[in-house]
Amino acid sequence: MSKLSAYEKLLLIRNKERPVSSDYIGEVFDDFVEIHGDRLFGDDNAIITGIARLDGKPVTIIAETRGHNINENKRTNFGMPYPEGYRKALRAAKQAEKFHRPVICFIDTPGAFCGVEAENRGQGEAIAKNLAEFMTLKTPIVSIVIGEGGSGGALALGVCDVLLMLENALYSVISPRGFASILWKDPSKEKEACELLKITAEDMVEFGIVEEIIPEPPIGIDLYSISDNIKEVLFEKITTISQKPIDELLNGRYTKFRKIGSFSVSEIQGSES
Repeated sequence: MSKLSAYEKLLLIRNKERPVSSDYIGEVFDDFVEIHGDRLFGDDNAIITGIARLDGKPVTIIAETRGHNINENKRTNFGMPYPEGYRKALRAAKQAEKFHRPVICFIDTPGAFCGVEAENRGQGEAIAKNLAEFMTLKTPIVSIVIGEGGSGGALALGVCDVLLMLENALYSVISPRGFASILWKDPSKEKEACELLKITAEDMVEFGIVEEIIPEPPIGIDLYSISDNIKEVLFEKITTISQKPIDELLNGRYTKFRKIGSFSVSEIQGSES
């Protein structure tokens, strides 16, 4: 496994040469046809949806993406989806359910866009609806974190039967910068935040959140090597879970997310006056 620290992985993820979802779609899948728009407001370039084949098997792809340069990042809003992006994702997922196609989600976002316009158009509701609808979606779902998996923006595509992570990816309830801003009132302390948050792939496997880590080459920016690894694991997982009865799949999905997390209860002893 990677010897990089969480902060070093964050820097690698932000390397402009590192492959993004749109790169992997072209290498892992065949015959990709993109689906645009949410049929309510518009099209969000931060999320790509479409139909493709994985070794000949029809699948639906839902992928958060970002760019390699400033123009691509502006077009994709730096990988931060608007609510119409999540509604487009749900539209594609419902279509997949209708035609019994497995859904493959690529997660790579620092978080959902939190601007006023996104809030006015129902950002929280769009994410919450995805969480609820994906939980009962009657078709197999495999999600893979390929870069940053930040906050609700990532969780909206993270409800699945099998969750995978690339070796150098990160998955967190909040971005390191956001964590530092809240805890220390200083976003520049994201390096310290990275180490406290426990957000690496190894941490996620230990916590029982992620099923498997997909290895990367040492540099972590080799599209072809990573694509081959992704394709092999995805095909294996899709083949396996597609053989399960849908009721068993849904029960397993529900159980998977109900068991995530732990807590303890302690009594606070008060002093007598």
